[in-house]
Amino acid sequence: MQERPYNMKHFLIILLAASALLSAGCNNAPKSGNSSMETNSTLETIMSRKSVRSYTEQKLTDAQIETLLKAAMAAPSGINIQPWRFIVVTDQSIKEALQADGPQRMYSQCAALFVICGETDFVNRNGEKVPNGNWTADCAAATENLLLAAESIGLGAVWTACYPYENRMDKAIEVLGIPEGVTPYCLVPVGYPAGDEQPKDKWKPENIHYNRW
Repeated sequence: MQERPYNMKHFLIILLAASALLSAGCNNAPKSGNSSMETNSTLETIMSRKSVRSYTEQKLTDAQIETLLKAAMAAPSGINIQPWRFIVVTDQSIKEALQADGPQRMYSQCAALFVICGETDFVNRNGEKVPNGNWTADCAAATENLLLAAESIGLGAVWTACYPYENRMDKAIEVLGIPEGVTPYCLVPVGYPAGDEQPKDKWKPENIHYNRW
């Protein structure tokens, strides 16, 4: 049988194909260490979130405010009741009226103060108005979404408690005209960070139990 003459073109094609397959295999190989976290923007945002209590004078745009609210409303909700209600305060006099001594002193500095409230009752399938035992959990989920969204777009924010402290709730209800059946859950000042706050390392393996306590 006569041998085929050596074909350099065929050889180069085979070499390039093999190189491509090898490269694909390397790219799809399992990564070691924390590389998956380093390339995951969601995890990066979660790990970077911190409480920011001082802000510059820069305002927020309407688009930024809407983005934060959309993120908050994307939170999970028990039987999809979505009891959360939001008041966005940008009026300086109202921010100052809500301010008090202690952790609330940053209200007057922030660009926007988000007041997360919850409807404490809902109408069930039978048309009856009954208490919603999940409203605090739902509002907490919405608040965390808002905090993470703020972090992801370069803003600073901090969760300040309102519920169940009667003096704080009474002030918010009075100043903001919150109707009966709606309870202020927390207040979140948001703005551009004035300082250089860093996230805290809260990883504690000793707090973890597998299968049983």
